[in-house]
Amino acid sequence: MALTTGQAVASIAVMALVTFLTRALPFLLFDRGSAPPKVVLYLGKVLPPAVIAMLIIYCLRNVSFSIPADWTSEAILAAMSTWAPQLAAAAAVVVLHLWKRNNLLSIFGGTALYMVLVQAVFV
Repeated sequence: MALTTGQAVASIAVMALVTFLTRALPFLLFDRGSAPPKVVLYLGKVLPPAVIAMLIIYCLRNVSFSIPADWTSEAILAAMSTWAPQLAAAAAVVVLHLWKRNNLLSIFGGTALYMVLVQAVFV
């Protein structure tokens, strides 16, 4: 589906307006000198760990932790290479988040560990 120039400009304008409004909304809702409502403080405290937990569950949703029936070391290592990097990276995300309480550090640290494991260790 191709957009005309007018449709493209209108789409960009609507996206820019929505982005601006979502950024300006906190300044419009809350007074500058007063403390934010308790519900906002509560959400600021509980949402980051909840988002991290949701991301971990989402990333591990298709991981199969099965071990092959023949129990040879090669078969076990091959099976582990499918789930061990994901599990190690998820554990790193949890540990980093509990240690530093920094969402970006947790996500980037887990991603970096996963990429190192997949590219260099479990090849």
